Amino acid sequence: SELMRRLRGQGGAPLQPEPVLLVAEEQTAGRGRLGRAWQSRRGDSLTFSLSLPLQPVDWSGLSLVVGISVAESLDPRTTGQTGPSRIRLKWPNDVWLSGPDGDRKLGGILVETAGGTGSGTPRQVVIGIGINICRPESAAAADPNAVAAAVPPGALRDVWPDATAAGALVQIIAPLVQALQAFEQSGFAPFQARFAARDVLAGREVRLSDGLHGTAHGVGNNGALLVHTASGMTPVTSSEVSVRPVVAGGAGQRPQEDTTC
Repeated sequence: SELMRRLRGQGGAPLQPEPVLLVAEEQTAGRGRLGRAWQSRRGDSLTFSLSLPLQPVDWSGLSLVVGISVAESLDPRTTGQTGPSRIRLKWPNDVWLSGPDGDRKLGGILVETAGGTGSGTPRQVVIGIGINICRPESAAAADPNAVAAAVPPGALRDVWPDATAAGALVQIIAPLVQALQAFEQSGFAPFQARFAARDVLAGREVRLSDGLHGTAHGVGNNGALLVHTASGMTPVTSSEVSVRPVVAGGAGQRPQEDTTC
């Protein structure tokens, strides 16, 4: 992201003491996890980066905490409260929209750090977030990788009909900073149950890019994905591993109500 580029250009400069927010009206060369492309036209989505210094004892589960905060800000309901929550989380960094027609990808999260090294050393964290406000006319426009994975893009207007990028940002940003500060103090464990309430993979058959295949059983108190395989329960911690739910039959999903821009 632009904030990460600026940080790396500062070399050994002191960490920025206060949060810095950078919002993009459109992106033509956005970057997601594993170097994947993310593009957005003006008005289609909310895309922003937040930079702040953090010094947690354990960095494990940071991207999950970001996802929890975003999902809860945009859809406060959890399962059992006037119906199931629509906005769900896919380990480790995707925000999905679930409904009777199936799953759609609402957004993604990229977490990068710069600065100090070693456990307990403060580092500057840059969190990039992209949320579809309305579905682009072309599914490939927002996230070409979602099309390849047979997960069509969703839109915040599917659950919040008058959603705007500015309104979504106001909902997200203050709770996100608070969640990051809580993570710095207490780690991921206090967030584990909140992730479980929105875990879209739990109980589903999954296939990992490294060849592992099994059933997802939630996440551990360190944020590791727990997958039950033929060899037993296996914790998956590497962010370099891609996880896909196995879709029976590969049938296409019915289109939802038109929320294209």
